[in-house]
Amino acid sequence: MLASRAFSLVGKRAISTSICVRAHGHAGLVKAEDFSLPGYVDRRDVPLPEVAFVRDLSAQQKALKEKEKASWTALSVDEKVELYRIKFNETYAEMNKGSNEWKTVIGGVLFFLGITGLILIWQKHYMYGPIPHTFSDEWLSMQTKRMLDMRINPVEGISSQWDFEKNEWKK
Repeated sequence: MLASRAFSLVGKRAISTSICVRAHGHAGLVKAEDFSLPGYVDRRDVPLPEVAFVRDLSAQQKALKEKEKASWTALSVDEKVELYRIKFNETYAEMNKGSNEWKTVIGGVLFFLGITGLILIWQKHYMYGPIPHTFSDEWLSMQTKRMLDMRINPVEGISSQWDFEKNEWKK
């Protein structure tokens, strides 16, 4: 019984949210957009969108659409532009116009690189100790001399590159 009650509540909730959504801060209901219908998209590779940009025409726009059916020579330039803006949101020039978004992206990348650099400097200063003595040039030369004295890897290794008679590296 509890399971059937839970499933019925879930089913009612799914149906009610799919039909309409409550508006935040408003008393009315907002209809959900139907994504199964074609939508308007400004794209350079698709010059003619499937639907017009303005779907609900005002009275002035409806009168202009009726005037459009007559001769276009009777239309003014402003009316032709208004008719264009009913069908399309942007012109090709507006679509191709560059934006300043790259500045924001580069600024963000440089900001985070700077923060990362500060973290690395802080870690080097406060977290890591001094460099071990085994990294010094004197230690490395003593270690190499010891490996040569022990004749480590005489076939292909470091000892094969050392001339023991002349006491120098082979050429």
